[in-house]
Amino acid sequence: MPRPPGGAPFEVADEPALPGVAVGAARSPGQWPVLGVIAVGGALGACARYGLARLWPTAPGHFPWATFTVNALGCAVIGVFMVLVTEVRTPHRLVRPFFGTGVLGGFTTFSTYAVDFERLVDRGRIGTAFGYLAATVVSALVSVWGATMATRWATRWATRQAARWTMRRTAGRPETPRRRPR
Repeated sequence: MPRPPGGAPFEVADEPALPGVAVGAARSPGQWPVLGVIAVGGALGACARYGLARLWPTAPGHFPWATFTVNALGCAVIGVFMVLVTEVRTPHRLVRPFFGTGVLGGFTTFSTYAVDFERLVDRGRIGTAFGYLAATVVSALVSVWGATMATRWATRWATRQAARWTMRRTAGRPETPRRRPR
């Protein structure tokens, strides 16, 4: 069996890495549309983040408000989106990969967050760096939790309002056929 330079021999697995997953399942033709929508969504999300960073640049050594805002906003949208697609409606199978993984995955950023932290430390802004580190984590968690709770409340309220409206429209009316105008 050929060996890669400086490495151990490589083999093709005859057994799946995960129990219950068929060998070659990841390469099934049904996965290509999923990969395509993730790629398109990721490009759109990354372009939106880049645009926001260009509109709201950060001076060297200062708090990176654009990245902080992107991550907090992205987490809030993730909270809303997940309630809508898991508790309110059953979307098309490509909606979650496109919007959740692609758009929001491309929009939010862990790598820029880490680079911003490192740049602040390199410039001697240790307090700002650790404040940014903590504030981002806290704001992300609070954003996703708050948006999830608010969306659940709003959907329950809308459901109750729709039920009340339906009951008011039908309450107390006998089932009589309508007359035709003469």
